Amino acid sequence: MLSYHPATQPTLYFIGVTTGKSSIMKVFPAWADYLGLKDAVIKGIDFKLHDDPAAYREAVSFIREDPLSLGALVTTHKIDLFQACGDMFDEIDPLAQLMGETSCISKRGAKLICHAKDPISSGLAIDGFLGARYFGRTQADLFCIGAGGSTIAITWHLMRASREGDVPARIFVSDRSGDRLDEIRRVHAQIESVVPVEYVLAPQTEANDDVLRPLKPCSLVINATGLGKDSPGSPLSSACEFPEKSVVWDLNYRGDLIFLDQARRQQQSGDLRVIDGWTYFLHGWTQVIAEVFTIDIPATGPSFDRISAIALEASERRDA
Repeated sequence: MLSYHPATQPTLYFIGVTTGKSSIMKVFPAWADYLGLKDAVIKGIDFKLHDDPAAYREAVSFIREDPLSLGALVTTHKIDLFQACGDMFDEIDPLAQLMGETSCISKRGAKLICHAKDPISSGLAIDGFLGARYFGRTQADLFCIGAGGSTIAITWHLMRASREGDVPARIFVSDRSGDRLDEIRRVHAQIESVVPVEYVLAPQTEANDDVLRPLKPCSLVINATGLGKDSPGSPLSSACEFPEKSVVWDLNYRGDLIFLDQARRQQQSGDLRVIDGWTYFLHGWTQVIAEVFTIDIPATGPSFDRISAIALEASERRDA
């Protein structure tokens, strides 16, 4: 088990796998200064993939009991932590309940609250780079590789009947775990949608290649596996073939990013749009910071542009 010490300053925790490598460790202090979060700090808590449930419970218990531990952003462990700690929250927001995940932990007085922010942050990112009525115009498919919390959020955002026809023609979700596919199938059954969904067990990269090959032109292909960041590699083989004019999105912005390299090699010949996870990173963190510190952070406009510029400068990130 990890060793926890009472916070001496208002503290936001980052629960992940390799948190020390994330740009947020440089970005948060600059954002805190801009947002007026006096003395606020960020600390990482690293767990192994699919760690012992007792480890998650210990972390959540510490945050609940420690006065200056204000909350957390959870990545990679969103579903595992919810399954281990669901009974420890005083409130669970409706999206977290539906999706069975915790991506944000906040506190209001004595109450510990579980949130699912991914549907909001992923939706902001997707709508930003696809533009208005993309699927309505193109009749393209959606292929999400990985059936974890991010894919649950993304598919929820894109498949709902309330989008009035601006939905993928077909959705494909693959994963190496049959249990994860069963879980996302359970969530999808509760969403009002007419989009056909195919769930593909893909223990090897070749199975994902097989799904990729016949997708319609302009399809959105997403690496939501964590491969390339939390673990090395790509969910596709070196022989993969992206659909013509497809939009290829990696939720990662750091790591070996082999998935993005595979897409970039076909970018010119296939007329692909290749997008990394930087804007998703910005929306994911600003949504959680706003919730934990009870402040308003606009998702668009001059203030968000300034937040983005501060992050770029603080992280010394350069687009490839």
